[in-house]
Amino acid sequence: MDEAFWDDMYRETSRKWSGKPNPQLVAEVSGLKPGTALDVGCGEGADAIWLAERGWQVTGADVSSVALERAKEHSAEVKWLHLDLTKEHAPDTYDLVTAHYVHLKPKEDMVLVYKRIAEAVAPGGTLLIVGHDKQEMHRHEIDVPDDIFFGAEEITSLLSLDEWKVEVSETRTLDNPDHRMYDFVFRASRVTPR
Repeated sequence: MDEAFWDDMYRETSRKWSGKPNPQLVAEVSGLKPGTALDVGCGEGADAIWLAERGWQVTGADVSSVALERAKEHSAEVKWLHLDLTKEHAPDTYDLVTAHYVHLKPKEDMVLVYKRIAEAVAPGGTLLIVGHDKQEMHRHEIDVPDDIFFGAEEITSLLSLDEWKVEVSETRTLDNPDHRMYDFVFRASRVTPR
């Protein structure tokens, strides 16, 4: 699931742009004071643009050049950044770092990426990660590959709890027309410098 994989996926499908931010982003970030933000895996940019419209100085980062070209068509306010966190670190630290549905193979790459996402949070900043919850999907007999999904508890295990305060760690149900989905929502604040 490298750059070529995601570029091909965006080339082979019609535009995924809905213009709507992830509802978990809206729920978890609406009360935060705007500052700098990094949206990892921004795709075509809906979440990054929503943040920018609310006063955040946003960098939208993605491994797919094709997705970023589409994102640029929607907003010039956001700084769009080609970034592969399996090979490099984020260029700065941010008051908010958010990642939605960053699922990678092999699992070692996913662990590395989540660690680098956390490293990009500035002292006092917020980390928000949302993903499909594998345990809940298995419980409801939805077939998912184990090696590309995490849960909130796995994110927690990657963090040093003396540096972080976990504020939200739960599974939420999302209904869609095809089948019910279950997302984990993980939000934490960095309480001490790295």
